[in-house]
Amino acid sequence: MSPMTRERSPGGVPGDDVAAYYRRRAEGGTGLLITEGVAIDHPTAVDSPDVPRLTGEAAVAGWRRVVTEVHAAGGRIVPQLWHVGPLWGAMGDVDPNLKPMRPSGLWGRVGRTVYPDSYLDRALVPTAPMTENDIGEVIEAYVRAARTALDVGFDGIALHAGHGYLLDAFLWEPTNQRTDRWGGDAARRVAFPVEVVRAIRREIGPRPPIFYRFSQHKQQDFGARIADGPRELERILVPLRDAGVDVFDASARRFDQPAFDGSELTLAGWAKKLTGAVSMAVGSVGLSTALREAGTPEPVGLDGLLRRLDGNEFDLVAVGRLHLADPALARTVRAGGPLPVFDRAVHEARLY
Repeated sequence: MSPMTRERSPGGVPGDDVAAYYRRRAEGGTGLLITEGVAIDHPTAVDSPDVPRLTGEAAVAGWRRVVTEVHAAGGRIVPQLWHVGPLWGAMGDVDPNLKPMRPSGLWGRVGRTVYPDSYLDRALVPTAPMTENDIGEVIEAYVRAARTALDVGFDGIALHAGHGYLLDAFLWEPTNQRTDRWGGDAARRVAFPVEVVRAIRREIGPRPPIFYRFSQHKQQDFGARIADGPRELERILVPLRDAGVDVFDASARRFDQPAFDGSELTLAGWAKKLTGAVSMAVGSVGLSTALREAGTPEPVGLDGLLRRLDGNEFDLVAVGRLHLADPALARTVRAGGPLPVFDRAVHEARLY
């Protein structure tokens, strides 16, 4: 199951309903659950009071209950560690005295996005760039969260490093215009994410897997790119692999779209080809429309997905929205049953 923000953890504490939500997917035959984004222990990691945290006794106890329930149902689960970075404030009002973590104090280039103009007017005002002290504190916060996650009993770690959030903001040139060791060309812009991965790997040791979600598109601009071709993407992904990433979670608005001109390979396909690491495809699997795209999403067949899997283009598939429509999605697919119908208004209104 792909991570999906649910905002059902008041005060950042996942309750019994959250534990039941994840358990149902494990009972339904899904082998690995990647949680919704979980805020690391940093003041501006997330701006919604109902997004779960991984800090404080109550939140840790809540996650321990979630992990116990999923394991009892035969599943495995990893938390997606999250810092929203430049997008802090997008989900609601925030303390104006706190500084958002922006590599260069910039929100980024605005393209096709879902943010209202009222928010964009505020977000586009430059803020102070991250200092060396800021960078060090954030790395330490990621390490603390990873250590806590394993102590709770999670089966590995996932990092949200896509969609314009903090780790991704260092990779995207419009949000990273630094001239020090944390900025420059693609090979230099990856330095901060590499340090985060390396620090987590030192802390947790060699065995627990690290999943790393990356993307071309951003919340600020659905058409954005961190790499214009395979060579540039290689300069980003290979250092991350060497730092300790085990699985590249290639987030695309549509998983099956070619990543670059001149090849039919998808973003997940290029991740595997360039790094030799395990790669995972995600993005509108089994649905006719991408997330937040106009039109009603209709079920579509999985023949193209299975063809790419059989051809070893990528190794794993993550499914998001259809897991909201059918907790037993994995069992349904294995049995050859019809894909469920996704209704955004219904399936995002409650936990099921």
